[in-house]
This record gives sequence, structure tokens and C-alpha cells, in this order.
Amino acid sequence: MNMAISFFVGCVTFVLMMFVKLPIKKINYKLATRVVDNEEEKQILYKKLGLDPAADHKGAIGIVTVSPSETAIIAGDIAIKASGAELGFVDRFSGTVILTGTVSEVEASLSAITDYVQNKLGFTVCEVTKT
Repeated sequence: MNMAISFFVGCVTFVLMMFVKLPIKKINYKLATRVVDNEEEKQILYKKLGLDPAADHKGAIGIVTVSPSETAIIAGDIAIKASGAELGFVDRFSGTVILTGTVSEVEASLSAITDYVQNKLGFTVCEVTKT
């Protein structure tokens, strides 16, 4: 009996979806980026992020925050392919990507990420900031 009810509800839902046009709110996708090139700030951030300043220190830290958070995986992929920047951290649950490298490597990666998500995915992209 429960299977018959489930089947009926599924059929009704399908028919409603096919013939009733419901307004769907557009989701706004967002990307925020930042380059950190300040020595004191970097040393503190390296320790707080769990990165080894001696091994990972190359000049700059790039921070990407993206929503929906799964896009962090795409951003990380684009970042390492765009330049010699390295991934320090990727979190698909919070939408955070941390990049390390020279200032030019980090900026090139952030530029590639922002171009891709804005032009291909239709995201709203914030200006890249730098300290």
C-alpha cells in the first residue's frame, strides 16, 4: 500500500512539474578574493592556517571564498593550472581556498579563477584586494 501511495505522489509531482510553471528565484553566486603580501600578516596567517612558514613561504597568500562552497574544488583546480601557485588548503564545505606562491603566481591564479567563475559560471565577482 505504501508503495502505491509513493508512486501516486511521484506521478502527481511529475505532472505538476511538467505543466505548472513555478517562479524560481535566481541564486546569486559569489566569489571574494584577497592577496596578502604583508610580511607580519603572512607569518600570523601561516601559523593560524596550519601552514609551515619555513616550507610554504614563497611571498604571498591568496585567499578565495566562494559560494556555493563546492565551487572551491573548481577554483583550486584552476589555480594550480593557471600558474606555479600551490594549494595550501581547500575546503569544499566552507568554500575556502588558500594559495601560496610568489605575488605574481597568486595574482595570476586569482585572475584565472575570477575570469572563469564570472564568464563561464555567471558568478558575481568581488574586486581582488591586496595588503
